[in-house]
Amino acid sequence: MFTGSRRDDTPPPRTANNEADVLRGFLDYLRASIAKKFDGAAEPQVRTPVVPSGTSALGLLNHLIAVENATFLGEKVTDWQATFRPAPQDSVADVVARYRATVDRANKVLDECADLGAPLPGQGRSEPSPSVRWALTHMIEETGRHAGHADILRELIDGTTGR
Repeated sequence: MFTGSRRDDTPPPRTANNEADVLRGFLDYLRASIAKKFDGAAEPQVRTPVVPSGTSALGLLNHLIAVENATFLGEKVTDWQATFRPAPQDSVADVVARYRATVDRANKVLDECADLGAPLPGQGRSEPSPSVRWALTHMIEETGRHAGHADILRELIDGTTGR
């Protein structure tokens, strides 16, 4: 499986000192890192599970689309396990484009949220909305965790490393 190595690391962002800019800066950094992980990723390897859990690299990105939608856009997810499986007809480019579009929509919501302690806008939510601060922190944790998983899966697929 390992065919070589390419390292392309990007350091974490240097953001302003206010809390909102730091949180959004790190989240955007992680979002860009995971999207970049799919540059040059070969089909079908990127969708093929390479670990016993059945997780694939593309499945991780598909899952993050659902998490962004649920967290920032209030969309209901009924089967979280299903979010780890991209549709068979979806190409890598399709899933990456859908991820970037979802991030853009989420950022538009965040652009309207000046108070980190205020609840996120509640469109489509059946339960109380989390605070903007909680949502940003959760997405940093979620995206960072899965970006690390994607790093390992991509390296197992073709040896590509780095952010």
